[in-house]
Amino acid sequence: MNIQAVPQTESVRTSVSQEEWEVRVELAAAHRLMAHFGIQDLTHNHLTARVPGETGHFLIKGPDAMFDEVQASNLVKYDFEGNPQQDGHAKLRGGGLIIHAGLLKAREDLNAVFHTHTPAIIGVASQKNGLLPINQHGIRFIGNIAYHDFGGFEFDINMRAPLIKDLGDKKVALLRNHGSLVCGASIGEAFVSHHNLEFACQAQLAAMTGGAELVLISDEVQQYIKQQRAENKDRLGGGGKDWHSCLRMANRLFPDFQE
Repeated sequence: MNIQAVPQTESVRTSVSQEEWEVRVELAAAHRLMAHFGIQDLTHNHLTARVPGETGHFLIKGPDAMFDEVQASNLVKYDFEGNPQQDGHAKLRGGGLIIHAGLLKAREDLNAVFHTHTPAIIGVASQKNGLLPINQHGIRFIGNIAYHDFGGFEFDINMRAPLIKDLGDKKVALLRNHGSLVCGASIGEAFVSHHNLEFACQAQLAAMTGGAELVLISDEVQQYIKQQRAENKDRLGGGGKDWHSCLRMANRLFPDFQE
């Protein structure tokens, strides 16, 4: 069995800017928290973040790492062409290159890109009507969510352009028969948004159990909710109090993520 050696924490910490280290810490926390909440598809899926102050660089976990193994120091820096910016790492391929490098290169407003597979999200993504306006967790996404048809595994560079086109100017997409794409201007925004999407999908599947008739939230209420969210934009930005609370949880439960 080939076990990749983890670089010494201090050698990484002292070789990067303080801004990059802070992003590394937050991104490591996001991985650990995802795993804690049961969102982990073995070594698959990625949570990535742009490196502040460095044009064209982003951070991603190693290809054989589980979410609950990620630390600030073992995240790997790549450029948007998939070339490693740290010694001892192979050229990036697969979803890391096609999805994450592609979106961060195309969308300068995005600083974090999360791609996950969960049973609930895959379930709703596989339903013809997608996410429905039936609960308060999901209502925030109605009108703000994109859909992308499944075209195979993300092995081919020609799969990048259709994904970028389908996401458009939105930050969240359901990938048909596949999973989700949740982006944000910050790691906290992406994490809390993903939580709400996962919760909404779980609730939708629960509501559909047994074939009961669904009660949809009216168009009038949907418009009112848009107004409410606009008026609370500052309070909700960056993940708000929820992300700060999640960071405290990570520090209590697995403080080694900061190493």
